[in-house]
Amino acid sequence: MAGPAVLPVAVFGCRPRVAGGVCFLEEQVVLHAAGAGCLRLHLEHKWHNFIPGTEKSRGVQALAVSPDRRFLAVSEAAGEQPVLAVYELTAERARRRKVLAADELPARQTVSLAFSPDSRLLAAATAPPEGHLTCWLWEKQQLAAAVRVQAAGDGPCQVSFNPQDNTQVCITGNGFFKLFKYSEGYLKQMNLQRGEPENYLCHAWLSEEEVLCGTDTGKLILFETGELHWETSLEYRKPHRKQEEDTTKEYESGLAFEDNGLQQHSLPQISAVAAYSKGFACSPSPGVVLLFKKTSEKEVYEERQEVWLPQDQFSTEPKKSSSQDITCICFSPSEEMMVVSTNKNQLYMFTMFSTKLLREKISYFAYMNFPLHSNSITGLDMCIWKPILATCSLDRSVRIWNYKTNTLQLCKEYQEEAYTVSLHPTGLFCLVGFSDKLRFISLLYEDMHVFKEFAVKKCRECSFSNGGHLFAAVNGNVIQIYSSITFENVTNLKGHTGKVHAIKWSADDTKFVSCDTHGAVYEWNLLTGKKESECVLKTCIYSSISLTYDAKIIFAVGSDQTLKEISESSIQQEVPAYDVVYTTVAVSRSGRMIFVGTSLGTIRAMKYPLTLKKDFSEYQAHAGAVTKMTVTRDDQFLLTASEDGCVFIWKVCDKEGGGVKGEQELEYAEEVLIMRSDIDKKSQAILDLQICVRDLKTESDYELRLKDMYCEGKIKALEENFTQEIDSLKTKYQILQEEKEKQQLQHEVQLAELMDKQAREVQRLESDSSQKLSMENEKYQELQVKSQKMEEEYEKQLHNLEESKIRAVAELKEHYEKKLKHKSVLLEEAKENIRKQIEAHEEMEKQIYEDGDKEISELKDKYEKQLLKEKESNMQLKGEIGVMNKRLNSLQKELKDRNRDIEEMRLEQQKLQDIIKSLEKDILALKTDVKERTETILEKEKHVCDLKMKNQELQNFKFVLNYRIEEFKKQIGSRENDIETMKKQISEMEEELEQFRKESVELKLTITQLQQKQKTTAGEVHKEMEKRQNMETLIKRFKADLHNCVRFINDSKKMKDGIRELYTKYVHQPDMVEAQAEDADLQQQYKKQQEYNERNLAVLRKKVMKDKEMHHTAYMRIMQENVSLIKEINDLRQELRVANTQVHDLQSALRLNKNKKAIQDTAPSGELLSSPAVLRLNPEMESEKIIEMQQLEIQCLRDQIQEMGQALNYPGSVSFSQKSS
Repeated sequence: MAGPAVLPVAVFGCRPRVAGGVCFLEEQVVLHAAGAGCLRLHLEHKWHNFIPGTEKSRGVQALAVSPDRRFLAVSEAAGEQPVLAVYELTAERARRRKVLAADELPARQTVSLAFSPDSRLLAAATAPPEGHLTCWLWEKQQLAAAVRVQAAGDGPCQVSFNPQDNTQVCITGNGFFKLFKYSEGYLKQMNLQRGEPENYLCHAWLSEEEVLCGTDTGKLILFETGELHWETSLEYRKPHRKQEEDTTKEYESGLAFEDNGLQQHSLPQISAVAAYSKGFACSPSPGVVLLFKKTSEKEVYEERQEVWLPQDQFSTEPKKSSSQDITCICFSPSEEMMVVSTNKNQLYMFTMFSTKLLREKISYFAYMNFPLHSNSITGLDMCIWKPILATCSLDRSVRIWNYKTNTLQLCKEYQEEAYTVSLHPTGLFCLVGFSDKLRFISLLYEDMHVFKEFAVKKCRECSFSNGGHLFAAVNGNVIQIYSSITFENVTNLKGHTGKVHAIKWSADDTKFVSCDTHGAVYEWNLLTGKKESECVLKTCIYSSISLTYDAKIIFAVGSDQTLKEISESSIQQEVPAYDVVYTTVAVSRSGRMIFVGTSLGTIRAMKYPLTLKKDFSEYQAHAGAVTKMTVTRDDQFLLTASEDGCVFIWKVCDKEGGGVKGEQELEYAEEVLIMRSDIDKKSQAILDLQICVRDLKTESDYELRLKDMYCEGKIKALEENFTQEIDSLKTKYQILQEEKEKQQLQHEVQLAELMDKQAREVQRLESDSSQKLSMENEKYQELQVKSQKMEEEYEKQLHNLEESKIRAVAELKEHYEKKLKHKSVLLEEAKENIRKQIEAHEEMEKQIYEDGDKEISELKDKYEKQLLKEKESNMQLKGEIGVMNKRLNSLQKELKDRNRDIEEMRLEQQKLQDIIKSLEKDILALKTDVKERTETILEKEKHVCDLKMKNQELQNFKFVLNYRIEEFKKQIGSRENDIETMKKQISEMEEELEQFRKESVELKLTITQLQQKQKTTAGEVHKEMEKRQNMETLIKRFKADLHNCVRFINDSKKMKDGIRELYTKYVHQPDMVEAQAEDADLQQQYKKQQEYNERNLAVLRKKVMKDKEMHHTAYMRIMQENVSLIKEINDLRQELRVANTQVHDLQSALRLNKNKKAIQDTAPSGELLSSPAVLRLNPEMESEKIIEMQQLEIQCLRDQIQEMGQALNYPGSVSFSQKSS
């Protein structure tokens, strides 16, 4: 077999605080610093491509990608001098093109890099305060130019090229903003820095002339061609979180209060800036990026969008994710995606939308792939059944990775630091050693559930056996063996005098190997619990061991820089490490390959048997010491973890590039664990969603039908309208066409007429023009005669003028001759003065030789020229004097203006001095504020320590609270079922109430009708009774009179007279007529009464219908109020629950008695659970009372109806009705 080789296929990690640490190579390919190199990552296909650093690299300090995305420049810390390397990215595996000479670099650390637009020049800025700016012709490995840049102090420094100019470089830092021009091997500064110096943390080119800078005081300053153009100050942003129901309880109230207090006193700081086509993005405070867009009106920028980091749902403190500082921002080539990196090794992405599509101003990032480790990885293990590995870190998290799909399957953060992790062979369980306990954790489908806890504090090593039935845990210098089924402590392996650093099981689980800090390597027999062999070397502190598959050979590494091969209780061979400390070792299942991790982060692959020669392959991987290493069961992959928080997946192959052949391809299990409660919740959620889907389906169907009907109606109406419009348009078109034809005919007729008119007018104009020409000729001849006369007159006037001119010239000559005589006198006086001056100059010649001669010659020339000018320009003296006066006036004005400017400058100088004094006072005040704040920070740190102690105490109550919360949840579930049944009963009772109300309304109507009928019949009965009494009295009288008349039965005359008297007394003709008239009147009144009653009935029915509608609206309003009140009651219940939990937390923090706590916790819960039942029972009692009252009223009304019916069935009324008929 050829020598072993490894190839990195996946990297889980990111290196923080790298200048330009994230950038896009393509639309879906991102490059970022990871480990001791860079990683190319495809966002969609999830493939990884690692670019290793140079030899002895300790990590990337800065990186830059060329504008054409073909080259990558990397600055690495390696030894005493920095290393600048340029890679070509066009190949599948990046190829190192050039390594720039380290001896020419003027400093140890290069903190920023930038390519020119044509990718020929590479600019590098070294660390302040004694920083340098260098320009390289990197293809020739030649230092083109270098200049020193003095900084005011430590701080970030950034360099960049103008995106349109290959020779213009910008560099910013603490106290300086400078633009340089590269030409002919020199860097010349282009701008002069004005105003007070600022600490510029970052900058970006917005255009060919505009540079935007961010400061440590939250200022954004825009420079245009090196001059200040625009400035604004940003405020410290606090996260805008919606108040949602958190699944996790915030019991660390003290820490939350402290964080809020610190945020209130925080200052804004522009930590990153990046430009894109519409504007720029910047980060003024932790956890937020602001998107600014250029406005067309004022040519400035305004804020359009806030993008916040999301809450980490895997963390115990999700809201603390917003406290991460954003160190780098970059945009994809199409500007559809933005990626940021933070100081906690995390990468986030945000899909850019148009601001018109975004209704809300606040948006949130998403993880670019998944959350990564932010601290040193302390534990790593893999299992047999599944292609997964488990890691734990000092960031208090445990993560499960899939090295086949390059994804994160599970992640959970705990309260304590995790030191070690071990996966069960099935991949369904894991052991994690925390600072307080050892926990046996079930790996569920979407969570990690602590199944069992063991009292093993600060367990640094734990491991499952290969069969999974046992596991070992290190407790100091004792190794405890537990059963994975019964969790009983089977045996304790005692014998180590130092702390145990590593443990390993044999393949058949009969042997066990361990090593400690005192140089002891023990082999244990688990059947007897005793040592079988030992090998002690006290000068070495062992850190890791590994076993071959047959458990005959042990490989150990430690502090003595050697790899030891141990067998039969003795060291068989020691392989030197060549000035490097080995930290971990792993052996393949076949036993032919050995892999070693070093303190520099490199991986060495060796072939067994070992040789003393330097026969190994070394690979650059991690930026810190390798902490854990393991080989998969099929020898296909090597898994490594390091202090830099990165996990590497290596493909094991031979040096020729072929893969290692395993015995057979493993088939991995796909089973997962899930809690029954989760299944119940999900099934219930599925049922609820199915019900919701059905309801929504019915609603949507109904709405679709309504919409179809509405649309069909609309379509019909539109069709009718369109047909009508089409018909009307057709008729209009026909009418317009007819009008067009008529107009065409009219136009033709008009054109013919116009042509005739034009011909006539042309003839007329020709005749007129000929007449006018003749007239003009006559006028021209007359004008010629006049002009001749005028010429003669003007000649006469000219002659006169010439004579007057001659006279005037003579007068002027006389005048100027007088002036000349006067000037000649003056000239003579001037000559005398010149003679005197010549004598003086002759005396001065003795003292000053050459100067005197020159001045005299100049004076002579001047005066001679003046004499000539005076002779020649006597006529122009007045004009020159005027010009000189004007010049004097202008000079005087200029003098006045300059005096005014001098006074203004003096006033400005005084103002500036006053401002300087005030600023010096402000500086002193700020220094005092800084001292006070440092004192307050120290006090708050003490307070934080106290709160951490309280936090540890509060954690002890967490489990009790969780148990009580589960009980309360169960009670709440049962109560909610009762509430649902009561709701159904209430709805049924309400339906019955509506029916009873309808029946009562109908009964009331019938009762009113019957009462009216009863009143009318009672009146008629009363009248008939009166008539009856009258008739009875009349009959009695008639009987008495007839009895008196019967006495005269023997006497016929008296009898006849008596009958006549009876007839005249009792029978009258008008009485008959009156009786008939009364009968007719009664019938008319009866008809009128009937019509009146019918009208009243119609009016009453209308009133009843209106009352019904009013009652229905009132009932609906009451139902709505009832619903709103129920919602308010539910909200109040939730608030009561939150208040009870807060009260319970406060009581636990104050360490109250357990009995009081139980009473105070259960009492409000009982009230909460009983209050809805009371609220639900009151309306039932009221409804029952209302029903009973209505039943009694109905019974009373029925009795009244029966009594009325009996009164109507009276016999006298019957006989009277018969008579009336």
